Amino acid sequence: MSDYDTYGTSTYTASELVRLVSSHLDVVFTERESDYRGVYHLAHGTFGRIEIQPNAIPGGYGQDDLHTPQHPAVLVLLLTSTPAPEPTLHTRLGAIQGLVHLSRESW
Repeated sequence: MSDYDTYGTSTYTASELVRLVSSHLDVVFTERESDYRGVYHLAHGTFGRIEIQPNAIPGGYGQDDLHTPQHPAVLVLLLTSTPAPEPTLHTRLGAIQGLVHLSRESW
């Protein structure tokens, strides 16, 4: 079973959030680019996989789509994927002012 969490912020840019999360979790992000997702940042740490990306993703005809359309005011997303629930990870991310937990799924 894996645990997937989505956090969001309108307080920080993706680059600012990368710096904050890097210092809170001692992880190193690499910048990636995808036709579907645009530019995003990826880190693998002791907690699992962490991704930071804009909520707006490149869409067709010059129109951006939202990764999380139920949260249109959120500008930047932080996505985590862990093999099991990670309370320490959530506590550390919860300490970042302006970062809000949006959803959790377990599969």
